[in-house]
Amino acid sequence: MALVPDPMQARIGRAIAYICRHFARSIAVADLADIAALSKSAFHRQFKAATGLSPVQFQKRLRLLRARSALIRAGGSVAEAGHAVGFDSVAQFTRDYARFFGLPPAKDRNRIRRALLGA
Repeated sequence: MALVPDPMQARIGRAIAYICRHFARSIAVADLADIAALSKSAFHRQFKAATGLSPVQFQKRLRLLRARSALIRAGGSVAEAGHAVGFDSVAQFTRDYARFFGLPPAKDRNRIRRALLGA
């Protein structure tokens, strides 16, 4: 039995790839819908069916994951990490980060570093 490519998955995949390449930028859902060659409502519905998240939630989650990685790896400031992934406000970044990971960025970074160092 041959696998048949799913054209809808390919369309959504193009939008996901775009978000991954440009995660730090502000991206309009209408632009993503154009990339996927779908109406905004159809795109939103199909994107959520494929990922379990809205496009905005997907981008925010990607930003938070990238920021966490940068905080641990590079050790820059919380403000630098937030701005690097596209947050305009440090306060909003800190709130979203704590909501997603359960701790504010600096405390989470310190906890992870201690765990990695075995302290």
